[in-house]
Amino acid sequence: MNDRRRLYLAALVRALATGLIGVLLGVYLTQIGLDPRTMGFVVGAGLAGAATGTSIVTFLGHRLGHRRALIASALLAAAGGVALALSSHPWALGAAAFVGMVNGMGRDRGAAFVVEQAVLPTTVADAGRTMAFARYNIVQDAGHALGGLMGALPSIFEGTGLASADGAFRLSVLVYAALVLLPVAAYVGLSSVVDGPAPTPGVRVSPESRRVLWRISSLFAIDAVGGGFLTTALVAFFFYERFSVGLETIGPLFFVARLANALSHLGAAWLARRIGLVRTMVFTHIPSSLLLVTVAFAPTFPIAAALFILREGLVEMDVPTRQSYVMAVVRPEERAVASGVTHLVRMAAWAIAPLFAGMLMEDVALMVPLLVGAGLKIGYDLLLWRAFRDAKPPEER
Repeated sequence: MNDRRRLYLAALVRALATGLIGVLLGVYLTQIGLDPRTMGFVVGAGLAGAATGTSIVTFLGHRLGHRRALIASALLAAAGGVALALSSHPWALGAAAFVGMVNGMGRDRGAAFVVEQAVLPTTVADAGRTMAFARYNIVQDAGHALGGLMGALPSIFEGTGLASADGAFRLSVLVYAALVLLPVAAYVGLSSVVDGPAPTPGVRVSPESRRVLWRISSLFAIDAVGGGFLTTALVAFFFYERFSVGLETIGPLFFVARLANALSHLGAAWLARRIGLVRTMVFTHIPSSLLLVTVAFAPTFPIAAALFILREGLVEMDVPTRQSYVMAVVRPEERAVASGVTHLVRMAAWAIAPLFAGMLMEDVALMVPLLVGAGLKIGYDLLLWRAFRDAKPPEER
C-alpha cells in the first residue's frame, strides 16, 4: 500500500470517529447533566486542544517528523476519548476534551489533518491537485457520514441490553476512542518520504507568501468564528431540543448530510475547472449560509431536515477549493507552514465560538447561533471575493 492510500485510509477511520463524536457529544453532555453553557465550554476546550496540536505540528512538525506527529496525535486522541467516557465533572471533561483534541465540529480539521494536507500535494502535479484534495475530502466525508449514522449507537446498546441509558452513552464514547486509535496501524507503515526535506536555515516563508497568508488567514478567522457557532455538536443539540427528536433520527440525518458533502467535493472540482477556485468558493458558500437561516425558522423537523441537507450539499464545496488554493499560492517548501497556519487560525477561532453559542442558546434562543454563524460566513465570502478575485493560481493563469 503506497503512502497516499495509507493517508486516505487513516483519514477515513479518523473521520468515522469525528462524525460519531460530533453527533454524540452535545447530547451525551446533556445526558450526564451539563447545561448548554457548560456544554459549550467542553466543546470549546476540545477545539482549543485541537488548535494547540495544530500549532505544534505547524511549527515543530519538521523537527518531530510528520510520521511521528501523526502517531502521537492518534494516541492523544484515544487517551482523551477514554477520559471523556469515564469523567463526569465539567473541569475533568474539559481537560479530557483538550488533551484528546475532541472535535465537536463533526468534521476532521485537527493536527493530523494539517499534516496530511501538507503531504498530499507532493503526490500529484498542479493540474491534479484540486482533484486529489477532492478525493481526500470525499473519503473523509464518507467517514463523517458513517460516523453520523453511528450516532444511534446509544439506542442500540440500550435496546439490546448491553448497557443502561447512561452506560450506553459512555460505551459509545469508548467506541470513539477505539476508532481514533486505529489510524496508528496505517501511520507506522508510512515511508520516510512523508517527513519531507530537512528544514532549511533562515526564513522559511517568503515575504510575498507571508503577505498572502496574513490576508487569507484573517479572512479564514471570520469564517471559522461563524463555523464555531455551527459545530455539529451544537446543531445536533438544536434539532434535539427544538424538534424533540432522538439520536436515532439525528444520526441518519447527519449521515445523509455528509453524503451530500462528499458528492459536493466532486462538483467543486468540476466547477473550479470552469469558473476558477475563488469563484467556486464564494458562489457556493453564500447560498449555503442563506439556507441555514431558513433552517433556523423551519416550522417542522422534516422541513428543517430537508433545508439542512440542501445546505450541506453546498457548504463544503469551498473546502477542496480552499485547500487547493492555499497550496497553490505558496512555494512547495512553504506548504507545511501554510497549511498549519491557516488551519491553526481556523481552529483557534472555532475554539472561541462554542462557549458563546452555548450562552446564546441558554439565555436568548436556540436559533440564535445559527443566525450569527450564517451572517459571519456571508461577510467572509464577500470580503474574500473582494480581496482575491484577481489572484489566480498557476493553473488558471
